[in-house]
Amino acid sequence: MAMTPGTATTAPTETPAPEVAPAIPEAPPQPILPPGEHPLEAPRLVPVTRHPGTALYRQLLPGVMQVPADLVLAAARKSSLWPMTFGLACCAIEMIGTYMSHYDLDRFGIVPWPSPRQSDVMIVAGTVTKKMAPAVKLLYEQMPNPKWVISMGACATNGGPYTRYDRVLQGVDKVIPVDVYVPGCPPRPEALIDSFLALQDMIMEERSSQGRGA
Repeated sequence: MAMTPGTATTAPTETPAPEVAPAIPEAPPQPILPPGEHPLEAPRLVPVTRHPGTALYRQLLPGVMQVPADLVLAAARKSSLWPMTFGLACCAIEMIGTYMSHYDLDRFGIVPWPSPRQSDVMIVAGTVTKKMAPAVKLLYEQMPNPKWVISMGACATNGGPYTRYDRVLQGVDKVIPVDVYVPGCPPRPEALIDSFLALQDMIMEERSSQGRGA
């Protein structure tokens, strides 16, 4: 670019930036004091703000689930029922069929056991005569607590077709407590499975109880 004599170039002058006033922090809100309170007591009258925290065990083990102990015990009991293997009459054939592979009670955690010392469920399957009633009562007393009883079929419930005979007990609940009644003469294996499911629901509902005394 050609420059003519008598002309001079001047450097561009920078405009000063406007001064920004420093931000004044806002004063904390003063608490509203009740009438008659001294202003010096204001800091001690400020309400406490709730800060929800996390328990120490949740910080160390975040995947832990907290449940009541009786819920765990009840779930273990209902998933490991051991019925005592004995039958009194023709209903025992249906009970045996329920344990076979077509129905397979093992998938519910229900395993038959031949001794009353370790069993917790008694299935009274068949007619209970007055001669057999003391033996059924003795087996029930030998079972540890908690224990439950299923009355399977009409004969065990109220005598069934033999109710008019004096030597037949009018229901096993006359000598031992019964928890679940299964109707039918004889009941199908599906009915016995349904009684076990009802018994499992009852165990979960009565999870705080420790069973009946022997």
